[in-house]
Amino acid sequence: MPTTRRKFIKSICLASGSVLFAGCAPAEDRNPASGSWKPAYLKLEEEGRFARRVDQAMDILESCRLCPHQCKVNRTRGQMGFCNAPEKVVVHSHSPHYGEELPLVGRGGSGTIFFSNCNLRCVFCQNWPIAHLGRGREMDDAQLASMMLDLQKRGCHNINLVTPTHVMPNILRAVRIAANKGLRLPLVYNTGGYELPENIRLLEGIVDIYLPDLKFMDPEESARYVIQGVGDYPEMARKSIIEMYSQVGNLAMDERGIALQGLMLRHLVMPNRVAGTWDFVNWVAGNLSPDTYVNIMSQYRVEHLAFEYEKISRAITSEEFVEAMEWALKAGLTNLDRRSLSQLDIHRRISS
Repeated sequence: MPTTRRKFIKSICLASGSVLFAGCAPAEDRNPASGSWKPAYLKLEEEGRFARRVDQAMDILESCRLCPHQCKVNRTRGQMGFCNAPEKVVVHSHSPHYGEELPLVGRGGSGTIFFSNCNLRCVFCQNWPIAHLGRGREMDDAQLASMMLDLQKRGCHNINLVTPTHVMPNILRAVRIAANKGLRLPLVYNTGGYELPENIRLLEGIVDIYLPDLKFMDPEESARYVIQGVGDYPEMARKSIIEMYSQVGNLAMDERGIALQGLMLRHLVMPNRVAGTWDFVNWVAGNLSPDTYVNIMSQYRVEHLAFEYEKISRAITSEEFVEAMEWALKAGLTNLDRRSLSQLDIHRRISS
C-alpha cells in the first residue's frame, strides 16, 4: 500500500522522538494525564493528607508569612502587605504558552496561569503592569480550579503557576478541587525565588516541577535592583532552591521529552556582570548537581525603571552572553537549556 505524506512525516517524528512537530502523536498521548504517571498532589490526596496541607497553608493568611517579608497582616480581613495581594487570587491570564523551556512546552504548550502582584519589586521587571500594578481579575479558588481543568482540556502538558508565592494557599486549595474533578497534569511552581524554605517544605508532595529564578548572588546588587534596601534575596533564594532540589531532584522527562518532575533553574544574564553569573554557575555545581537543568537566559531588556540605573540601562552584549555560557561549561554544568546552547553558537559568531 502506498505511504501517504502524512504517514511518512509521522513515521519520521516517531522515529526521531521529536516533541516539536504538532500532529506527530495522537491527541490522547499529548499530556501525562493519559499515561500511568501520577502527579505528586494526586498521590497525596489518595493518601488522605492533602486536605490537612491545604488547611496549614490557609492558616498562614491570618498572619501572612508567605515570603521573607513576613508582613504578618491578616489577609482574611482584607489587610494587604508588601505584595498588595487581597485574600482572593487575582489572575491576569491563563493560556497555553510556547515560550517556556522546551521540556515544558512540547506540542501542547505549557498551561500558564499568570498571577497578578508580586513579592519582589525588580526595577527591570518586564511584566510590571501585572506584577507591580496588580492588573487582573479577582476570583475564588473554585474558579481557579476551573482554569486548571480548562488548560488540561486544551492539551497543555502542565499547570504552570507564574508568580505563585503570595497566593500559594489559594493555589493548593484550587489544585485539590481540580484534582477531585480530574486534573492529572504536573504542577509547575514558577517563582522569582524569594521564598521561605519552611513554606517550600509545605509544598513537598504537591509540586512536581520547581522553576525558580536565581536572579542575583550578591546582597548589595539585590538590594539595589530587586527589593530596594533589602539584601537577603540571594540567601533566601539559595536556601529555598536547595529545599526544592531535595524534594524533586534532577529533571525527569517522559519518552517524548516532556517534563514530569524535577528542578529547572533560571538565571538571567545582565549587563556589567551585576547578576553574579560566575558565582551562580559554581554555586549550582557545588551545592546542587552538575546535572541540574539550568537555563541561562539572554533576553534581558531595559524595562520599567531600569533606564534610571546606569549599569543596567542597556541590553547585554554578545560577549557578555558568551562569557556567561562559557562559565557554565567551565563549571561543569551538563544539562544546559538547548535554546541557550543554540544561542551560544549565534552569539559566538556575532562576537568573533
